[in-house]
Amino acid sequence: MPSRPTSRIRKGHARQQIKAQGPGQKSQGGAEGPRLRFDIRSPTPLRSRIVPTLVDAPLPVTEADTDTRPWYRQVTIEQWRAFWAVFLGWIVDSFDFNILTFILIDIQQSFTVDRALAGALGTVTLAMRLVGGTIAGTMADKWGRKLPLMLSVLWFSLFACLSGFSTSYAMLFALRALFGLGMGGEWAAGMPLVLEHWPTKLRGIVSGLLLGGWYWGYLLAAAVFHFVYPLLNDSPDFAWRAMFWMALLPALFTMWIRTKVPESPVWLERQRLLSEKRRRGELVDEPKISLPRIFQKDLIGTTLQTTLVIGSFMCIYYSVNFWYPTFLRDAGRPTLPYLAAFNIGAIAGTAVWGRLSEGRLGRRGAATATVVLGLASLPLYLHATTAPLLFLGALMMGFFGMGIWGMAPAYSNEQFPTEVRGVGPGFCYHAAAAIGATMPFVLGLLQDQGFKLVNAMSTAMVLSGLAAMVIWLGPETRGRVFKA
Repeated sequence: MPSRPTSRIRKGHARQQIKAQGPGQKSQGGAEGPRLRFDIRSPTPLRSRIVPTLVDAPLPVTEADTDTRPWYRQVTIEQWRAFWAVFLGWIVDSFDFNILTFILIDIQQSFTVDRALAGALGTVTLAMRLVGGTIAGTMADKWGRKLPLMLSVLWFSLFACLSGFSTSYAMLFALRALFGLGMGGEWAAGMPLVLEHWPTKLRGIVSGLLLGGWYWGYLLAAAVFHFVYPLLNDSPDFAWRAMFWMALLPALFTMWIRTKVPESPVWLERQRLLSEKRRRGELVDEPKISLPRIFQKDLIGTTLQTTLVIGSFMCIYYSVNFWYPTFLRDAGRPTLPYLAAFNIGAIAGTAVWGRLSEGRLGRRGAATATVVLGLASLPLYLHATTAPLLFLGALMMGFFGMGIWGMAPAYSNEQFPTEVRGVGPGFCYHAAAAIGATMPFVLGLLQDQGFKLVNAMSTAMVLSGLAAMVIWLGPETRGRVFKA
């Protein structure tokens, strides 16, 4: 057993934690707060890790980690399967959406529309994600995370493919709106599935890896446009349609999810506890539909603040990304080298900053650092005049500017309790996407009014980065434990 002085020290820590939080008290936002755990049976004193944050937020106190293996070896097969299901789905989701950014000029020529209407194709997709995310998130709370995830993959694959058969701009607009429904469900059901599987201490790194899937999808879209599109470019009206037809293949992926990926253990445990209460005749306070719960008094503030935080992230992303291929093509530059640099930087950045958010910086400190460094990358990213500097700027903007997304899944899911962890983050993320959805249209409109594209993109990035500081109005969420 531990020596008596060590025991007294631990009890002192426990009394401080109880005094700060109160017995059984939940942290702000309705999510469960950290708890102290001690193993008096162990012959070796158990160390409690208390990691200071940038402000006086509740400090996560976790069990000692005696596993000296690399982090990726501490993850079970079931946890990796959950990761791969959502990660690969996120890649094809990203490919289906981002291929649009490469073919906007061809769509303009096919349907004779201006740049504002071309940008509106991205805007309507992002706006409809709110509906899809809310529906899928509500389903995920009631029927589990897997079912709405599979339905979402099927849905967005189908309507992405059908977009290639559009005979008018209005038809394409409608099909891209329907595509947005499935795109929204991928996040709302998939992110809690992974984060509820993985250990608390590794939630930051898996959050960053998951968001890296978006940039892998973008990179895949860039490669297809660079290598496959030229083979079809003799008929531009056919070439852009073929890009959409490729989207049907991921629908087959749902069979693997159905048979190999386990349901969330946190959600299953909650259903077991609720069933036991019903058998004992106890009152079960479980709404039939979880959506209204996030607008009740104890969660409405969390819902609004999380939406504004992720909304600023969305505006940052679409400010510098949606029109970037057009910026390169207008300048007569090849798209693939710069987009490869941007997305490779983003893949590394989301993972690194997600990992760093597990330490002293926390989620809020890491997000702030990426905003500052991202803004510092703007001169090279958009205003450099030589190819090497533009390449370096793309790499830096990816690593720093897009690194902010490494914290997004973990931060938004840690804000909400299990009963609404599908609809809460799903609604907030896609309401935020609706905010970000204004960027493609606004930047297109500014160009039609005579603004230079680089100036419009730079201004939008600066304003969006300042808006991201709303993250400091909410609590630090690193280390929160998901409970049934």
